[in-house]
Amino acid sequence: MIRGMNKLPLAKRVQILSMLCEGSSMRSISRVVDVSLNTVSKLLIDAGLVCAAFHDKTVRNVPAKRIQADEIWAFCYAKQKNVPEEKEGEAGDVWTWTALDAETKLMVSWWVGPRDKRAATQFLHDLAGRLSTRIQLTTDGHNAYLHAVERIFGMDVDFAQLIKTYAPVPEGERRYSPPVCVGAEPKRIMGNPDWDHVSTSYVERSNLTMRMSMRRFTRLTNAFSKKFENHCHALALYFVWYNFCRIHKTLRVTPAMAAGVTDKLMSMEDIAQMVEDAAPKPGPRGPYKKRNL
Repeated sequence: MIRGMNKLPLAKRVQILSMLCEGSSMRSISRVVDVSLNTVSKLLIDAGLVCAAFHDKTVRNVPAKRIQADEIWAFCYAKQKNVPEEKEGEAGDVWTWTALDAETKLMVSWWVGPRDKRAATQFLHDLAGRLSTRIQLTTDGHNAYLHAVERIFGMDVDFAQLIKTYAPVPEGERRYSPPVCVGAEPKRIMGNPDWDHVSTSYVERSNLTMRMSMRRFTRLTNAFSKKFENHCHALALYFVWYNFCRIHKTLRVTPAMAAGVTDKLMSMEDIAQMVEDAAPKPGPRGPYKKRNL
């Protein structure tokens, strides 16, 4: 449920939400917009709840033909090796699973959790419920997909994996970026995939856009998510902005418009208005309940 909040001018709400999707940290936003950090946090939570519900309701019956799936790493509170005992189960490494329509660049489905078979199954179950056609699915070589794809799609999918080979890292060298990819071999898993379209390039480029657009995904900084819930709220806001508001330079429309999900170009004002419409309205006596004296 969206909570009531003090009336923040629409222009400031739009500015805060826009900066959250353009790589600014919450503290820098509070300084630039001249509001408290608590105000930014509350607006993020409310917008995240609204956007998650909007995506779940709107992105349905997508006539996609080729889906590329991948996972992007981040962490909440602390990296897995540094999580204290009292934070076990609510902090550490967190993976965002993403499924992108290669033709329209629509982010059809996303899921946040660990990088295991159960998460892969939940992610693909959500993806399958949003599609209206048989698809060609391409993933990386992560073994969790093998079990999950068979369980969710059965044989009703053309599934291939792109097995990448990475250069060895010199012993003793401290690494600040992923190892260099020196080769990629496509592998048919089931169905009849088109070899010309066995690729994960588009979804990997989308993941780079995520890192550039959300401060909490930036490596080697203190801007990481402190709470798992806020991490999910930021993602929900970002994906609605990406799908419905951000015009793709190649397509010249938003991904949602290219996919036929909507024929309307949304703006951040529309998202801010959805948040306001979802907030409970105070009664004639104000937001406080009458006390019995």
